[in-house]
Amino acid sequence: MARDVTDLTPIASRDELVARIAGGARPLDQFRIGTEHEKIAFYRTSRSPVPYEGMPARGQGGICALLEGMQKRLGWAPVNDRGHIIGLYDAASGAGISLEPGGQFELSGAPFDAIHQTSAELDGHFSVLESVAAPLGIGFLSLGMSPKWRLGEIPLMPKQRYAIMAKFMPFVGARGLDMMFRTSTVQANFDFSNEADMVKKLRVSLALQPVATALFANSPFAEGKLNGFLSARSEVWRHTDEARTGMLPFAFEQGMSFERYVDYALSVPMYFVKRGDIYHDVAGADFRDLLKAKLAQLPGEQATLADWANHLSTIFPEVRLKRYLEMRGADAGPRPFLVALPALFTGLLYAPSSLDAAWDLVKTWKAEEREQLRADVPRLGLAAAIRGRRLREVAAEVLNIARTGLAKRNRRNARGIDETVFLAPLDAVLAEGSEAERLIKKFKAQWAGSIEPSFEECVY
Repeated sequence: MARDVTDLTPIASRDELVARIAGGARPLDQFRIGTEHEKIAFYRTSRSPVPYEGMPARGQGGICALLEGMQKRLGWAPVNDRGHIIGLYDAASGAGISLEPGGQFELSGAPFDAIHQTSAELDGHFSVLESVAAPLGIGFLSLGMSPKWRLGEIPLMPKQRYAIMAKFMPFVGARGLDMMFRTSTVQANFDFSNEADMVKKLRVSLALQPVATALFANSPFAEGKLNGFLSARSEVWRHTDEARTGMLPFAFEQGMSFERYVDYALSVPMYFVKRGDIYHDVAGADFRDLLKAKLAQLPGEQATLADWANHLSTIFPEVRLKRYLEMRGADAGPRPFLVALPALFTGLLYAPSSLDAAWDLVKTWKAEEREQLRADVPRLGLAAAIRGRRLREVAAEVLNIARTGLAKRNRRNARGIDETVFLAPLDAVLAEGSEAERLIKKFKAQWAGSIEPSFEECVY
């Protein structure tokens, strides 16, 4: 997200936490779609990562200059961390720009009624971004993972929360730092009308995240060579802090509710507590102690709504519940894929009959089958299988359900075109293979085993 929440309303009970999430429910006619995407910045001449301060000796501006230029063009409010500009926020629309740990440049889009608006927002974003980035010699990769640089080559952005996370990650998983510094994703956010609606959407979305991972697989390179995966980004997540990642098997159990998710979130160790401009490192602490004002690192400090919202933002399951649901299973990809993801899940989740059809498709899948599918997809993509069916066949059924849902929504642009047009990239994946498979073929043939052409061809 573009900025951490700053609501200092004190909270002292589990019931208040539950009420906060439940308060996100809204009527069907107020459902909106939010889209977030990250992109990996690089210098076009040297094909090296872009530091925050740039390279003054070479006359090259960095991420800071990029943000300052975007702020001047957009007029959005700057978000600062100890004197460093780390993002932008537009109070009128709710959109924002933020930085991931390795300088991945993220647009958190405004909530919209239709995918046509999301598409227009992206057109505007890339137009402004190009006008600012081009004079700085900065380009952006449309890949789900950095294709060339070693972990130690990627600079850390000056965000206090990331310094805390980077220190903690090596103790809780083998690939947490890779996740932070070398991956890039596109996400889509969706509303729910009540608890039962949330539960059904959460279950459908969790079960189908491996399908999304396969359709959007776009991270086959690392450190200048093939990494053995179609979605290495997804594989990295499988080895990142299992306490806060994964497929949430409890969500499919009887009695799933807002309360059950809050209990899960409370069981996830904290990273930090923000007071004023300072992020206090409390990595490993229990949020329940903060609720009781008995956190050892900050004795007497009472939890606030900001603490709770920020804690929820440090939990990374394949689908995340806040006051809305976040789809988190897809690699970043070329421009058409950035609108294909929200289109896919809008069709599945926002037409009641399509949501019912999607649930009928996945409701008999067992937890171990869902887990095995998630484990297989990063390497096999649509060639993976569940219940004796190839995932390609399942994905075709999913796309048909989504297409039907989008057609029923009947949101048309000025030319009379409905939202089904945005599924075209996924139809192509079913027919011709994923972006990762296409790039692997190029790497072996036209690129002659060199990663350098990716800095010309895999860019926005």
